[in-house]
Amino acid sequence: MRGFVSPQRLSLGHKMLQINWGLILIVTATAAIGVAMLYSAANGSWNPWATRQIARYAVGLVILITVALVDIRLWWRYSYLLYAALLALLAAVEVVGSIGMGAQRWINLGVITLQPSELMKVGLTLALARYFHGVSSEDVRRIPYLFVPLVLIALPSALVLKQPDLGTALFLIMIGGAVFFVAGVRLWKFGLVLAAAGAAVPIVWSTLRTYQQRRILTFLDPESDPLGAGYHILQSKIALGSGGLFGKGFMQGSQSHLNFLPEKQTDFIFTMMAEEFGMAGGLLLLGLYILIMIYGFAIGLRSRTHFGRLLALGLTSMLFLYVFINIAMVMGLIPVVGVPLPLISYGGNAMLTLMIGIGFMINVYVHRDVKISRTGGGDG
Repeated sequence: MRGFVSPQRLSLGHKMLQINWGLILIVTATAAIGVAMLYSAANGSWNPWATRQIARYAVGLVILITVALVDIRLWWRYSYLLYAALLALLAAVEVVGSIGMGAQRWINLGVITLQPSELMKVGLTLALARYFHGVSSEDVRRIPYLFVPLVLIALPSALVLKQPDLGTALFLIMIGGAVFFVAGVRLWKFGLVLAAAGAAVPIVWSTLRTYQQRRILTFLDPESDPLGAGYHILQSKIALGSGGLFGKGFMQGSQSHLNFLPEKQTDFIFTMMAEEFGMAGGLLLLGLYILIMIYGFAIGLRSRTHFGRLLALGLTSMLFLYVFINIAMVMGLIPVVGVPLPLISYGGNAMLTLMIGIGFMINVYVHRDVKISRTGGGDG
């Protein structure tokens, strides 16, 4: 097959043995904490959230293992096609998308309601890893070679921004920036981009929707509207502070169970956990996330192919962004945006995206010694 070297074929049994089951165990333990918190959020009931979350994780686990077992050279070969398909779905959202909470972000497929912008986080990482795999380290330093990956980032970001979903658009840009950094793009180029972004702030501000401007203003002064736009973050801070060192106990959080804390099953689930299990519980969860990230970085550094290295490190950066943005948001360190806590928050699309992403990490580990050429000739 053109573009592939080291044509050895790993048997299915060998691949199953190579799967990093330790990583899957940590992911399962993290998801189990999420199920427990959803059980608590429903006041000691498996419905409506915990049972569905278990089912979604089970389906996600099957998808994870499937993704991990597919030959990495096939993922390399079809990465642009997958990116194009997701881009087409993002464009289709504008035409046939479902509207919810004032935004048009979903496509109703009958069995599931798909949010293409979530899956694009993985698709974009795949496409950028494929591009930079074929570019030499010398060419990465040349600005003309950065135009194509910049377009790969700009197209989905623009479509997502139009939905409107500023948080996810910025998320895609940050994932792209992470892959750029791992690929070896010089830091001074990032400085130029940040300077240009700073200069464009007045223009961007004028294009934001009213609710988006309100979120930013509320972040700067949440007490200016304590019963309106500032309600979420003020209640979140109260719950975080009341948890103390070891928390109030499972299903004993007053802010969440007396319904003062909004969106406790989704964006603000970390706040509920911190109220019930305190700082100790929060640090335990952060420890599990750090372990997953350590696995991701180790897998990326172990890969013998640049594509696998970029893919694993890019997806590890995606997980970091999920965790950092959600926790910083509920602590009032950044404006409130719709970013769930990975494997914990209730939601099918985020769960699917994360399980696929972790599946690709394990895929890189399983195929860590498989080589892919840069241009179709020599070893990659």
